[in-house]
Formats: sequence, structure tokens, C-alpha cells
Amino acid sequence: MAQDTAARGTSRRRILQAAGGLLATAAVPARAAPAGAEITGRLARYMVEARDRPLPPDVVLACKHRILDTFGAMISGARMRPGEMATAYVRSLGSFDQATVVASDLRTTAINAALANAMCAHADETDDFEPVIKAHPGSATVPAALAMAEKEGRSGQDMIRAVVLGYDLCCRLLLALGPDLVRGSHRSAEGTSSTFGALGAAAALARLDERRTRFALSYAAQQVSGLWSWVKDEDHIEKAFDFAGMGARNGVTAVTMVQAGLTGVADVLDGTHNLFIALSTDPKPEAMLDGLGSRYFITETAIKTFSVGYPIQSPLDAILTLRERHGLRAADVQRIVVHLPTDAVGIVGHSAMPDVNCQHLVALALVKGAVSFTDSHDASLMQNPAIRSAREKVEVVGDPGLMTREAPRSARVEVTLTDGRRLEHFTKFPPGTKEPPLNTERVNAKVRDLITPVLGVPRADALITRLNDLENLTDVRGLRSLIAS
Repeated sequence: MAQDTAARGTSRRRILQAAGGLLATAAVPARAAPAGAEITGRLARYMVEARDRPLPPDVVLACKHRILDTFGAMISGARMRPGEMATAYVRSLGSFDQATVVASDLRTTAINAALANAMCAHADETDDFEPVIKAHPGSATVPAALAMAEKEGRSGQDMIRAVVLGYDLCCRLLLALGPDLVRGSHRSAEGTSSTFGALGAAAALARLDERRTRFALSYAAQQVSGLWSWVKDEDHIEKAFDFAGMGARNGVTAVTMVQAGLTGVADVLDGTHNLFIALSTDPKPEAMLDGLGSRYFITETAIKTFSVGYPIQSPLDAILTLRERHGLRAADVQRIVVHLPTDAVGIVGHSAMPDVNCQHLVALALVKGAVSFTDSHDASLMQNPAIRSAREKVEVVGDPGLMTREAPRSARVEVTLTDGRRLEHFTKFPPGTKEPPLNTERVNAKVRDLITPVLGVPRADALITRLNDLENLTDVRGLRSLIAS
């Protein structure tokens, strides 16, 4: 019997060795990191150090702005259909006193809270955005950080450092893979990157050591996913999962599994079969490490002025500028041509969702002179006679000349008036980008508009005040009374 067992073991080893040899022979030559690069270990060591590393004051301020902005997205999104459905789904999984689902009476596991809150954060188009690589770091990273900070009883300062780290991992993963190569393989840049944003924040707050951080990186890498098919989602429900909920859930899952003692692969970013060569035909693994500790991506994302799809920020800025400058009214206008980068037209050119439909929102801005959160999400306004009439005058065209890395979400709006005059405005950088950033007062005003209908004035003001002073909060669980219903 013992001989049979030994024979079977030997046979199994030979089969595995043979299979491994065949796989290695058949595999496409890999562009792995240079020998000795050890990307996984170097990244893991930085992640361990970053949770105690002081941050420059401007980075802390930028982080507080993004956290506040994402809380605004979460709380307002909790009253939209994607957020309501995510909360109802998570409620069906049971309660557990680890983390809060915003704008509800539900506490549940950190994993499920991260999922629900992240889907709330991307229930519409309010969350922040990295203009060059087109990641959406906040909507996955901040909910993951909130869930883990509650679970572990961490401080506001801990949460700030964790969120900064999460933004860095989220954006650097796309740089390492090549954002255009990701999209060229029908993958979603947003879905691909969000897991690593959540992982970075969750790992810092769990205070994993280097060995366990390596394992968490591997568990996260196995879950990295996302297809560009989200553009066909007309309800913004799966999109909320694809962009944010999936990544937040994945990152917190990776960390809590390792916390529970599960072991994994210690070098998932190196050698054969690593994450980079699996997902990119021309990876740049060192991009995961370049500038860590000196270049902080949290200072580079754009906070949206308008709660609409990001490619529409510049067209709205342009049409509102022309409207104010020249006293335009819809009756004065014969035709509007909106020039967008060609890769934006398929996203916002003909969407059924009002907040992602460029023609509709430009018409709304022309008619009303402003684009509020409520109006941008009001589907009934798409049937409003005055707005429909104005929309018929709006044409959206792709302009290859606007496809620049320097300003990837610019827009040029040309208006022909009924008297024959032609007006034009070019918005290179919409307000809220790093070039014209929003100050604290403007971020506060945006978030107040988003959350007051849900929380009421006293709690909305108290939450904004608390998040503006987040570095002095001793326990993030102190936010619970302000964010729960």
C-alpha cells in the first residue's frame, strides 16, 4: 500500500513537471522584469513603510479633498438606483458589526460594506477621475479604506495615508500595463485598476507585514478583471460594479483572507506568469515603482465640477462660458458643434443615461444656464420640450486633433447664431483638474449640494467639518453617526 502511494506521488510529480515544461515551451515569450528587479518585494516593502510615512501638507490636503468628494458621491449615490440595489443586495447577505453602509442602518462585513459603498460612489458620474490614464481611483479606494478603517479602528491619519497609497497603486498599475494596451484588449481600464487601489488602502489599514503584503498582492492580482462591455450598460448598475464595487470588494477580500492566515504566491509581479505579462503585450513593470514617495497620484486626479461623465466636463464649461459671456439663449442659437477627443464620442455621444449624454447636457446648460446634480440625473428632462428642441441643434463630433496626452479631455464648442455670427470656446482643462484645481471651499460646496438632501443640513455640515479635519480624528468609527441613517 505504501509503495502504491509512493508510486502515485512520483507519477503525479512527473506529470506536473511535464505539464510545466510544456507550458513553458508553448508560452509566448514573456517580457518579464529584468533579473533581480523583484518588483513584488520592493513594492511590498514600500507599502509597509508608507502607512507610517509622513506626507507633504499639499498631499494631505489633496487627499482630504478626494475623500470628501468620494463621501459626497457615496451618500448621494445611496439614493440612486444602483446604490439602492447594492445596499439591498448586501442587506440580504446579513449584518455584521464591522463596517457601515452609508445612508442606511446597516452594518455588515468590511467586504460587503466596501462593495455596497463603492457601488454607491459610482452610482452616477460624481466621483473623481485621472484624465491621462482614465482610472477612477476614489470610488473603489475610499470605500475600501472606510470599511477597513472601521473594522480595525484606525485613525483619520491612518486612513489618509492608506488612501494616498491606494491611489498610487491604482494609477501605477495602468501605467505598468499601458492604458492603451489594456483598452486595446477589450478590457476596462477602470475595472482593471480599481482592485489595486482598494488593495493598497486595505493592506495599509490592516498593517500587514511584508510577507503578508506579498500574499495580498497575489490574491488581488488573481481578481483583477474588467471588460469594456460596460459601455453598453444603460442603467449604470453594472457599471457601478465594474468601475468601483468589484475593485473595492476584491481588494478588501484579498487583505482579509491574508489576515485570516491564508498564504499565497510571494512574487506575483515577477518572473514567468506574472500579472504584467498576463495582461499586457508590452508591460513596463518598473512603472509600479517609479516616483513612489515623491509623485503622488492623488494630487493629479480631477474632481468633477459637474456630476456627469468626465468627457462632458469641458463641453459644459465651454457652453456655459459662451452663454454667460454673450448672453446666449436657446432662441439665439441655430447650431452647436461639440468637438471631443475621438475616444470620448463612444462613451458620451448617444447614451440613454442623462448624466452621460453630451447633447442632452449641453442643451440643458443652454436652456437653464446651470447643470445641477438633480437636473443632470432627471431622466424626465430628456423629454422636456425646450431641452429637446435645443438638443436637436447639438452635434457631437470626434476630433483627432484633441487626442493629446497633455489635455486628453479637452473640448471645443462652436455656436452658430440665428443672425449668422459664429462663436467658439476651447476648454483645455475643465475646472477641478490639477491645472485649475478646486479649493476647499468649492469642494465643500459641491459635497454639501450632494449630501444635504440625504443627511439634512446639520449632519451634512458636521460631516464636512469632520472630514476637513480628518487627520485629527482618533478613530474613523467616530464618523458612523454622521454617515448612517
